[in-house]
Amino acid sequence: MTVRAWSCIDHEREPTGPRRRRWLHALPLAVVITLAPVAGSACGDDGEEPGGVEASAELREGAEVYGARCASCHGRDGDGGSGPALGDGRVAERYPEIADHIAVVRDGRRGMPAWEDILTPEEIEAVVRYEREGL
Repeated sequence: MTVRAWSCIDHEREPTGPRRRRWLHALPLAVVITLAPVAGSACGDDGEEPGGVEASAELREGAEVYGARCASCHGRDGDGGSGPALGDGRVAERYPEIADHIAVVRDGRRGMPAWEDILTPEEIEAVVRYEREGL
């Protein structure tokens, strides 16, 4: 029986045969996995806003509240209807101070109902943020 000493050289050889082919099949998948996050960020749709995950969660909550409570009057995309248009920065132009915008949503105005007894303060802040940043 011959005992052969372990050698690093044996393990540095290029794989041949079926082992090499398996590696080549895995290469496209490795490239896709590696480049997918880069491609997503290049498109500008990484799902995060300045402020990170919490900001995204607040905007999602704001979008849900807007769709359920506001869109019937202000339009699905903020284009207006029986209520004024809010999209394309119009609401921020009308209420440069976010506190004024929150007060209108909370207390109501003219034909708009007050939402203070229906929405939580966090929901009001989320929907105001969505109206300012998401529409």
